Amino acid sequence: MSTVLSIEHYTKEYGKGVKACDDVSLNVEAGDIFGFIGHNGAGKSTTIRAVVGVLDYEQGFIRINGHDVKREPLECKKVTAYIPDNPDIYENLTGIQYLNFVADAFGLSLDERKERITDYANRFEIADALGDLISSYSHGMKQKVAIISALIHEPLLLVLDEPFVGLDPKASFTLKEIMREMCAKGSAVFFSTHVLDVAEKLCNKIAIIKKGKIIANGAINELIGDQSLEEVFLEAVKE
Repeated sequence: MSTVLSIEHYTKEYGKGVKACDDVSLNVEAGDIFGFIGHNGAGKSTTIRAVVGVLDYEQGFIRINGHDVKREPLECKKVTAYIPDNPDIYENLTGIQYLNFVADAFGLSLDERKERITDYANRFEIADALGDLISSYSHGMKQKVAIISALIHEPLLLVLDEPFVGLDPKASFTLKEIMREMCAKGSAVFFSTHVLDVAEKLCNKIAIIKKGKIIANGAINELIGDQSLEEVFLEAVKE
């Protein structure tokens, strides 16, 4: 399998010697659904924001599909999609205007965007609302539009920060289905979550981060053995 995301010795300091992330290293391969797990403040979002290029860093290397995030940002962004935990999208546009704006940014043809928007809008059950202003949407509807905008260019790497928070059960199921479909075609998913049951059922690999350091990393069936992920996590992070 080819490496889609490589993080090597990533370290991020805030202030004098305060390390939000300390020598973080992990690899996400094509076909992986990789769960990134830890308490609030452990370093999950700090790592994710560096991966997608919205947070600078001084130490270590992050590469996407062989391209350095700092030195080749456009090459990385072409093949990456990012959904933050609280998506901020243009509320003065309608849903379809926003999705077409994103499609323009990625140079999608009219046929490509029409097919993909129609498919995902139907699957997330918001097709009838795409003509409405985003400002009129509920939080869950905004999140669905953000998800569709992330999927529209068929990214090689999908990065999500707590993706299931705010989604209804049907939408959560649909997103999991799409994640599996993407990885079956050779893409990779890297996401943080607090929902350990979801990670245990969905992921083939996980990493546990505690106080900025990776304390477990690998295939989920090897890491948990006969235990549950919850049991392994609580044992790993206890003082």
